[in-house]
Amino acid sequence: MAAIELDSVEKSFGDVRALRGVDLTVPEGEVFGFLGPNGAGKSTTINILLDFVRPDAGSVRVLGHDAAGDSVAVRKRTGVLPEGFDVYDRLTAREHVAFAIDSKGTGGDPYPVLERVGLADDAGRKAGGFSTGMRQRLALAMALVGDPDLLVLDEPSSGLDPNGARELREIVTQEAAEGTTVFFSSHILGQVESVCDRVGIIREGELVAVDTIEGLRSNVAGGSTLVVEVDAVPEGAVERLQRLEGVSEVATEGDGTTLRISCEDDVKMDAVQELESAGADVSDFTTEEAPLEDLFAAYTEGER
Repeated sequence: MAAIELDSVEKSFGDVRALRGVDLTVPEGEVFGFLGPNGAGKSTTINILLDFVRPDAGSVRVLGHDAAGDSVAVRKRTGVLPEGFDVYDRLTAREHVAFAIDSKGTGGDPYPVLERVGLADDAGRKAGGFSTGMRQRLALAMALVGDPDLLVLDEPSSGLDPNGARELREIVTQEAAEGTTVFFSSHILGQVESVCDRVGIIREGELVAVDTIEGLRSNVAGGSTLVVEVDAVPEGAVERLQRLEGVSEVATEGDGTTLRISCEDDVKMDAVQELESAGADVSDFTTEEAPLEDLFAAYTEGER
């Protein structure tokens, strides 16, 4: 069964079309990354999943339930870490988690979940004295209450130091291993790349890509870079490479003996052979995959 199903979802706010016929299916147990520029429709999509906003058209099902008609059932099985979450200054960490336990009616002790996010020693402290990172950990603890079937994490790394970010990745990985579906929206693309099975990219209310990171790379020209070491770059060799079909960019580095060639995968050997034909002595060549930041730019800028 799919954990999330959006079918032709439309949403407008006045004259602004926030979502334009969004279709999306996220299987159970998947860690799904959701990316897009500011104003692209990420928050609107999340709010529709949680029935905070109703779509103008289309259908939304979450964990097998109609998101609007069965919203109470959905929320009981969903943990949410919202962007911009704030704490109650006069409540302790334990009281925050106890409130989440009471709200979901799950029962249990707050301490194990506080220990899991690294706040067990601060359980009795009032949250008003917490750092930004500690507040984010507390929000994550509340999201984990009740062993949810779906975790919706909106900018979960905000305020976390490197150790906190690593622990977040470990928690997400563990949750997915236990069958939890994770819907992970973040501007920190390295976090997304490290934990997500697939990624969806939304732009101007339209879902422009849904694929694995490898799939996104294969669909973008220049998705990887060929790095070639030569004794020297012969005269005219760069121009010859640039004329090859499938090569988008050629640059030299360092002392002029390293070439970086952005090209499609099936022309890499052609590029090496072209260099050798031009008189270069090729000593080594490797491939560097394009970082997610470059793929994100390719799918959210220009005509794509």
